[in-house]
Amino acid sequence: MWAPQTQPSGPPVPSHPHPREGEHRAFPQQMNLCHVLVSPRCGLCHRTDDDPEIYGEMCRQDRICVHENCLVTLHCCPQICCICRKKGASVRCHNRRCSRTFHFPCGTERRCVSQFFGEYRSFCWQHRPTQQVQPLRQQHPQCVICMEEVYTRPSYNTLVCPSCRSAMFHRHCIQVGALSAALHHFRCPLCQETQTFKDEMLRLGIKIPDRDAAWELAEAFQELYERHSTCDTSVCLLYLGLLSLFRPWRMLLCSSCGSCGTHQQCSAIAEDAESWECSGCSGVSTGKKRSTGMCPCCAAPFIPQPLGGRKGFKE
Repeated sequence: MWAPQTQPSGPPVPSHPHPREGEHRAFPQQMNLCHVLVSPRCGLCHRTDDDPEIYGEMCRQDRICVHENCLVTLHCCPQICCICRKKGASVRCHNRRCSRTFHFPCGTERRCVSQFFGEYRSFCWQHRPTQQVQPLRQQHPQCVICMEEVYTRPSYNTLVCPSCRSAMFHRHCIQVGALSAALHHFRCPLCQETQTFKDEMLRLGIKIPDRDAAWELAEAFQELYERHSTCDTSVCLLYLGLLSLFRPWRMLLCSSCGSCGTHQQCSAIAEDAESWECSGCSGVSTGKKRSTGMCPCCAAPFIPQPLGGRKGFKE
């Protein structure tokens, strides 16, 4: 049973409800729940950081906040972290002769390795898996992703493709690529080998989510389906309150680029006009000319200025 936290002074603290069946495993009796139930800090590592590339997504349920990576790497009841010397460490080194326990973020900063497959094993900085691959000799080795300098041999922050042995990259760079490409599209950026490369990266602690690639998700290109709906003329009659005097007031988009628009009366376009071109596209590789006319306000020649002047109102 969870007991309420006692305080020396102040109003009494209400007791917490009894845990439901199965909850005691993820949040045992020894855990301090004051940060879990009151603040958005992770209930395991007690940090407010929310970088999904390092900690994973913040899981929230019933006012409980836990980092995804802290939750899946949980192996034991919270103990004292061997790195920061604070309570709540629930990640234990998988080596049988090692008793080190640490928070997941502390282990990441201390260059520990947590594997995100199978048993979700974790290893301290002394017993973490290493690469035995000898990369091909290069005069100035660079990360094939960010093109910055890397070490000449494999290390915690420098990983090598086991297939081609010429592709070298930073751990952070390949982790970002793995989160984007996911399990079904993750491969060596240089030789495009998949299975051997994927198994090696998983063994070294690279998290590869089991889902489709980020660019294949339903809303990945949602902004491409948004239709331009702003009048881009320098003087928009809708803004001046004069558009209601004229009919029709429909919006026309540039028939070439589609990224500029104008109200029919704002550019004095004929009522039967079916298309219009902005000044940037008029006569460029098409031979067309944009519709022009007289300004309905002052009977002076009027030329629209796409993207140059003050924006008008949306349709």
